[in-house]
Amino acid sequence: MERMIRYLKEYKKESILGPAFKMLEALFDLFIPVCVAAMIDKGVWAKSSGYIILMAVVMIILGVVGLASAVTAQFFAARASVGVATTMRDELFEHINDLSYAEIDRIGTPTLINRMTTDINQVQNGLNLSLRLLLRSPFIVLGSVIAAFMINGTAGVLFFFVTGVLALIVFKLMQLSMPGYKKVQGQLDVVLGKTRENLIGSRVVRAFGRQDDEAKDYANSTKLLYKLQTRVGNLSALMNPLTYVLINLGVAAIIIVGGFQVDEGHLTQGEVVALVNYMSQILVELIKLANLVITVNRSLASYSRIDEIFGLEPTVKEEHQFTIPAVNGSPKIEFKNVSFTYNGSPEAAVEGLNFSIMHGETIGIIGGTGSGKSTLAQLIPRFYDATEGQVLVDGRDVKEYSFGQLRGKIGYVPQKAVLFKGTVRDNIKWGKALASDKEINNALEIAQAKSFVDAKKGGLDFMVEPNGRNLSGGQRQRLTIARAVVRKPEILILDDSTSALDYATEAKLRDALEYRNQGTTIIVTQRAAALRNADRILCLEDGKVAGMGTHEELYRNCPVYREICISQLEGDDE
Repeated sequence: MERMIRYLKEYKKESILGPAFKMLEALFDLFIPVCVAAMIDKGVWAKSSGYIILMAVVMIILGVVGLASAVTAQFFAARASVGVATTMRDELFEHINDLSYAEIDRIGTPTLINRMTTDINQVQNGLNLSLRLLLRSPFIVLGSVIAAFMINGTAGVLFFFVTGVLALIVFKLMQLSMPGYKKVQGQLDVVLGKTRENLIGSRVVRAFGRQDDEAKDYANSTKLLYKLQTRVGNLSALMNPLTYVLINLGVAAIIIVGGFQVDEGHLTQGEVVALVNYMSQILVELIKLANLVITVNRSLASYSRIDEIFGLEPTVKEEHQFTIPAVNGSPKIEFKNVSFTYNGSPEAAVEGLNFSIMHGETIGIIGGTGSGKSTLAQLIPRFYDATEGQVLVDGRDVKEYSFGQLRGKIGYVPQKAVLFKGTVRDNIKWGKALASDKEINNALEIAQAKSFVDAKKGGLDFMVEPNGRNLSGGQRQRLTIARAVVRKPEILILDDSTSALDYATEAKLRDALEYRNQGTTIIVTQRAAALRNADRILCLEDGKVAGMGTHEELYRNCPVYREICISQLEGDDE
């Protein structure tokens, strides 16, 4: 809970004033039964209308001041809880952005979204109620017990016994229900994951007519969530009826015992009414406390899940943030006995990679599905760190660079084209924040995107929807290429990012890239035709280098490459 305490310190004033005003309200509430008792004993029995009016005025004043205290307490509690939740959400978002691909792959996007939203909202609700009720309700209960002892010792013992039994019930139900809330939140992750998967893949689901199957699978997941929620809900639901039963039994006992005490002259009628009011106050506060316990249980379960994410350390860490110079005469990129294994995978994705790429070279990387092409490309900008060996850029281990310096050298175009809501200009400026329209148009021309952008209403001001859903697959890919090209990177990595382009457009793109004269280009692809004019081609098989050379050299000497060419070009090169 150290993190929560740190957050609350930022709202120290609100965290103190909220409970303080609630305690003030509680104090006024404890005076009400005393006023009622005095009104009955000294006003009603004495037939003193003046005293009755006086007590009524006092009770109204206490009520108004109590209401003002309650509203003020709510203001401070809400301000503190919302502020803490905002700070937590901001820090969690920043922490998630610091995590490497390995951690994000392992946790999963739906889980992260659930913890950023639902779990933090649960923590906010729990903190709000705690600041208002965590001290108030026990104070009222304790104050009512003390007041009962002051009125009559026998009644005080009865109050103490009832309160003790109720506290035991609340504690036991809390102990039993807390693990259940963790399971509920975990299953909610599963349901959200399936929801996200089906919404993203809705076209595929419909294309294969799998709506019924997916609906059944989703129903099974929600059924399990329903069972878990029902189970923990039933435990929580026991709180109120058990509380009501015990309190009502206590009230009945007070009336019976009080009746005898009145007959014997040890109690007055007003004091009996006061004791009943105090017992009723205990009832109300314990119901509030029971609801608080339920909410706090949920928020604690959610907080522990959030804390799990904060506890994750990124496997790819920035060693320092200062700029380091390149080693003169060194290859632009060099792999020295590099191997990499994904978390949970029994086999290496790439193994024993040894090769170098010189400045200005265009290198093609080809291989079958799962041969390690994308993994190799992602090791260069340090999306992952090599399990063994070294990856060097400009003669320096990539681990020596700051993230800013290393990734500032690289223009990376991923397999899946990712665009953001905003104009075409805004999306291209992700590559270079201060890019002029001239630079953007030049990048669009290289990426073969200029013609379709100009045809759109607004041109560079055309509004791109989230994930570019109002663009075709090829258009999205060309915009992501332009985004990387606009920064004029020393190293341009195209990670199978032309798969949606027709052959004619891809050929024009290759020609434009050849003339860009901006540095080293790495083209990851499964199309042999796209690599014909590359300076060298690296052919991978099962994560290992099967051959490296020009198209002609590999076709003659590398069976794996030749098989790829023959399968794609139907033997035209024989």
